[in-house]
Amino acid sequence: MRNKLVWLVSCLLLNPLVMQYRSAVPGYHYEFPRDNFNHPDFQTEWWYYTGNLRTADGHEFGFELTFFREALTREAQKASDWSAPDAFVAHLALSDISGGKFYHRERLNRPGPGIAGVNAETGRIWNGNWQIDWKGNAQNLRAISDQFGLQLALESQKPPVIHGIDGISQKSAGAGHASHYISLTRLTANGDIDLGGKKFAVAGTAWMDHEFFTQQLGGGQVGWDWFSLQLDDHTELMLFRLRLKDGSIDPFSSGTYIDAAGQATHLAQKDFSLHPLGDTWKSDSTHAMYPIRWRVTVPSLKLIADVATPLRQQELAGNTGWSPNYWEGAIRLTGTRDTAPIAGVGYLEMTGYDRPVPLGQPLAEPLPGSSNR
Repeated sequence: MRNKLVWLVSCLLLNPLVMQYRSAVPGYHYEFPRDNFNHPDFQTEWWYYTGNLRTADGHEFGFELTFFREALTREAQKASDWSAPDAFVAHLALSDISGGKFYHRERLNRPGPGIAGVNAETGRIWNGNWQIDWKGNAQNLRAISDQFGLQLALESQKPPVIHGIDGISQKSAGAGHASHYISLTRLTANGDIDLGGKKFAVAGTAWMDHEFFTQQLGGGQVGWDWFSLQLDDHTELMLFRLRLKDGSIDPFSSGTYIDAAGQATHLAQKDFSLHPLGDTWKSDSTHAMYPIRWRVTVPSLKLIADVATPLRQQELAGNTGWSPNYWEGAIRLTGTRDTAPIAGVGYLEMTGYDRPVPLGQPLAEPLPGSSNR
């Protein structure tokens, strides 16, 4: 989905401000490279990078680098550089799979005089010294924190995928309860990871999600489980299920299959299944119990596979208070497709396991100058 409502102020369904922004409705005309960048007519937007990397001698890593923009006011004129029509949040995480450790950081900034923002002319998306630089089909990622950092060159091997039907990814009943959702599902990645004073030269694959919308989830939805899967036959799957308060799965759950040539096929809820297999991990900090082993079935592809994680602790918890707690981490897939063995890598995100995702809650606190951690 990259249904990425991973912070408290996304959606703001009860806030009258949403009425001042465009909704994601059918018929949107996508245009690239324009749609790689900012859409200020929509209230919420994010750019989400995840990937699986390894060194030449087999040391494995996973990474996440995400940028969020949330509109706070529709003021036509800013009073000063320090006024805050938008909040910019960013998350950075590193899964040292071979080392058995997980690291994450979050930062919150107002744009200020160039502290955070999006600039289509220069091809840059940034929050402090965390940034993406677009150069045609290539992107350079750079992020540095106190304990770890990464610098990666990414290049897309397939055209952008537009998820859903008629230009929207519907998330609940009603016009506008949807997002415009774009992915780059097969990015080659090369670069360096810095960890504990040591530099690792790495290579692998990455995935990018970009969503923009004004409201998408609806009442009764408490969280979701989202999968990005890159199979070794050069195909990909994005699948998500939306969980309801009564424990059932929302019929607006959906997905996309991308074939080796880059052609995308929409998958409705009836076209696949995602079932936890009983292996769970309990967080010491949030006491959430996350299912970390799953069975993925897509009958039309004759695909039956098990998905598990090589690193159980990949929960992003204890953030600044703007973000709910969530588990997001590297996963591995093994199974069969039309009886032939198949394998792959990917990322799994799970939300709402400690408490329901707080939808519909307007921003209730002033934006601080910055929160870089």
